[in-house]
Amino acid sequence: MIDWQFLDFESIPRADLYEVLRQRQQVFVLEQKCLYPDIDGYDLAAHHLMGWRTVDGQRRLIAYLRVIAPGVKYTEMSLGRVLSTAAARGTGAGRQLIAEGIRRAEALHPGHGFRIGAQQYLEQFYAGFGFRTVTAPYDEDGIMHVDMVR
Repeated sequence: MIDWQFLDFESIPRADLYEVLRQRQQVFVLEQKCLYPDIDGYDLAAHHLMGWRTVDGQRRLIAYLRVIAPGVKYTEMSLGRVLSTAAARGTGAGRQLIAEGIRRAEALHPGHGFRIGAQQYLEQFYAGFGFRTVTAPYDEDGIMHVDMVR
């Protein structure tokens, strides 16, 4: 079972924020070998969805995404920095994360659509949640991406 936590930036406990940033670095910088500015200014205005699971008596972050309000990055609201930790991959945590993220984002910003910059290899994954591709593939930080809307 995943314990979901959905907080604005100011409400995230420091230790939890540290773990979020550590996992974002682990996944996006180290595993995917991307040198890019992860701390991009959007975190301060975003809501952060964190999925925690207790493993061997320890509370561990297993899934994360941020919700950016409409008009901040895109006209639509956006989900970004979507990750499942290595230990959680293949368990369905990523699907639960997106479903929970959509639900929480729609409750926070009712009546608004979504726009995401998805890694191209995940295009079918996001299509399963009703996203459709609206751009040709483009290179972002050495990884092919597509923009998708819902």
